Amino acid sequence: MFMGEYDHSIDKKGRIIIPVKYREELGASVIVCRGFDGCLNVYSEERWAVVCEKLSTLPTTRANARKFVRSILTKAQSCEFDAQGRILIPASLVKLADLQKACKVVGVGQHVEIWSKERYEAMEDEQDESFEEGAETLMELTL
Repeated sequence: MFMGEYDHSIDKKGRIIIPVKYREELGASVIVCRGFDGCLNVYSEERWAVVCEKLSTLPTTRANARKFVRSILTKAQSCEFDAQGRILIPASLVKLADLQKACKVVGVGQHVEIWSKERYEAMEDEQDESFEEGAETLMELTL
């Protein structure tokens, strides 16, 4: 399970270091795709297969399902780690997530997220404000 957060930077070529702790669980290559809330998601190949299986069950007769699947899969890229533990993020994904020099690499259970530092801090501020309300609602749904 991925957890924790790390400060890293992305270089001009679009390379970013993924922490050793995450690399050990991710494997030799990963899938990077569009995430929610303006971040990128990083999946192991095994977890990506599960995601794709779930996406394949969405009804293709529904426009919103087609758009969602298209938005995830057309931006997804396979990336391999280099000797320094970096992955090369395609320019289209760097732009999509507005990745500048300072980034956050965070573990969120089954996958890793890559955020621009500014977006991550804004999301955290918003999340802090609604944490208890959201927790109450979700706990009611699961009990």
